[in-house]
Amino acid sequence: MRDDGTFDDHHGLGGSADRSDDTNSTVRSTGSLEPAAPRRFPFGFLRTRFGDAANPLTPRPGRTRLAVATGAVCCLGLLGVSQVGADAVDGSATPAPSEEVAQRAAADAASRGLTRETPASAAPTPTPAASTPTPVASTADPDTTPATKKPKPKPKPKRIVPVAGLDQDQMDNAKAIVQAGRDMGVPRRGLIIAVATAMQESNLYNYASGVLPESQNYPHQAIGWDHDSVGLFQQRPSSGWGAVRDLMQPAYATRQFLTALVQIPGWQDMALTDAAQAVQVSAFPWAYAQHEWRATEVVDAILS
Repeated sequence: MRDDGTFDDHHGLGGSADRSDDTNSTVRSTGSLEPAAPRRFPFGFLRTRFGDAANPLTPRPGRTRLAVATGAVCCLGLLGVSQVGADAVDGSATPAPSEEVAQRAAADAASRGLTRETPASAAPTPTPAASTPTPVASTADPDTTPATKKPKPKPKPKRIVPVAGLDQDQMDNAKAIVQAGRDMGVPRRGLIIAVATAMQESNLYNYASGVLPESQNYPHQAIGWDHDSVGLFQQRPSSGWGAVRDLMQPAYATRQFLTALVQIPGWQDMALTDAAQAVQVSAFPWAYAQHEWRATEVVDAILS
């Protein structure tokens, strides 16, 4: 109990544990146990004690020392942070992890990009601007080069020199008879019979008929008057040999004659005049025999 008539409240605001503003204390640092002199103004003490508690902004020596210590620690921390930042700016420190990741990502993107830059050592040599090439004369054979090969003209029919006293028109008609027979596969004997029959019937000239004016509308070499007989074999349209326009063609007339000839049984073993008469049914059946040797010469000349 204090001698100023107040009780010490150890749990109050002015307890002895944190009463740093009291200047008079019963315990001195010198170790004196003498009681302190009583204060004359007990009410002043109460004003001072509770006034300090009511005004927290009143400066106290203990709080001042704590504030100074806290400020010193903060300054040291700021100094350390500024030092680290300076080291980062100077580049002496290791780059931040985020910068390293960004650099690796940029390198990966470049390796996968379409516009990847080629190193200087591997860069291709620039190609000079293309110039107009100088035409070079072609050394290819024009006869063997397909691009420049000219189509060969069709070979002209071989002109056979007339034999056996025939002129060129007669020889050409004889050739037409032989060619048509070969196309049909008729043997040589049948070709000789056909040429000999044409020698007897038309003297190997393509005849038109004066009785059939229509026959004169087609190529012909002579005009006859034996009823309606036309062509090399003097075949009659009225007898069923064919149309006038067809019988005026040497190849068609020959096919009609040979088709009838090969249908005669044993025609190859028959005499020429008998075989020809079996087809033609002429009023002069023995007349065909006289042309056999000439027909043989003509056929051999054409087939050779």
